[in-house]
Amino acid sequence: MQEKRGVLFWMVIVGLFLTWVAMPALAGEAQPPEGKVAAVNGSVISRVSFDRELSGVRQRFSSMGKPLSASKLQELEKKVLDNLINIELLYQQSRKVRTKVDDAEVSVQFETLKKRFPTEAEFKNAIKKMKLTEAIMKSQIRRGIAIQRFLDKKMLGKGEVSEEEIKAYYDRHTYLFKKPEQVRASHILIKVEPGANEKNKAKARKKIEKIRQRLIRGEDFGALAKEFSQCPSSAKGGDLKYFGRRQMAKPFEDAAFALKVGELSDVVETRFGYHLIKLTDKKPVSTYSYKDMKDRIRKNLMREKIRVEVSNYVQELKRTAKIEIFLEKDAK
Repeated sequence: MQEKRGVLFWMVIVGLFLTWVAMPALAGEAQPPEGKVAAVNGSVISRVSFDRELSGVRQRFSSMGKPLSASKLQELEKKVLDNLINIELLYQQSRKVRTKVDDAEVSVQFETLKKRFPTEAEFKNAIKKMKLTEAIMKSQIRRGIAIQRFLDKKMLGKGEVSEEEIKAYYDRHTYLFKKPEQVRASHILIKVEPGANEKNKAKARKKIEKIRQRLIRGEDFGALAKEFSQCPSSAKGGDLKYFGRRQMAKPFEDAAFALKVGELSDVVETRFGYHLIKLTDKKPVSTYSYKDMKDRIRKNLMREKIRVEVSNYVQELKRTAKIEIFLEKDAK
């Protein structure tokens, strides 16, 4: 049962675009009649709550480097409003069946949110910028828990996935389960501070070239790494374990993936300084087994089934609800 609750929780957050966990919306909060963007069975969704929700979503797009054109923004506004309406409808249903939420549960989730911030001061500053209060946040957390609990009961058993469905998905989508090429390497780093002058760079370069000559003469790489490397990996003889592409600085990655197992690189320069790299193993592209992926596929299929069920349920609620949209009037 606990696993199904987790599935439903993430379905609500992702499938319905619910963002109260990261940036609580204020749908259903007592608001003056002016500046409303919608009403759901008489419950007002204010312009304040809509703008806050929209701002949070726009910030996410911005952080991903995705610019929003005027048409995209208009589309996004409609989605945000639709999301707020969906949430309000679900919350109203949770109240109809008298879904109970304990104060202790609210407090636990509230404290979890606070812990995302390094200090109390940073937390208070963040909610102040969002024009929130702790009371409002706790109110929205309570609403979120109520919706989650209501859906747990409403959707119980509707996300079941058979073994045949899981295997069929795996067989049709093996390209999704590719394990990328990986290498294992050890390195020795002689640091060069950002903005270092040519004299200091030359000194570091000379030092690592001398170490390279010692390696060519047959000295042990691990021992020299422990003695000279200025990377924390020196304690383990320079071992960086396995890594794939785009996990290391580009010059380092290019050099490492070009080596043969057992081969030593030339001096490689990155923003950290100068490196010597020794390749210790290489794993070619492969495919994760059905056994490895079975549980993940099952959870994903379960989420999708429940997402569809909840979406259909919300559409049913909309057909009988009185929903008034004032967004376009309010924006003029």
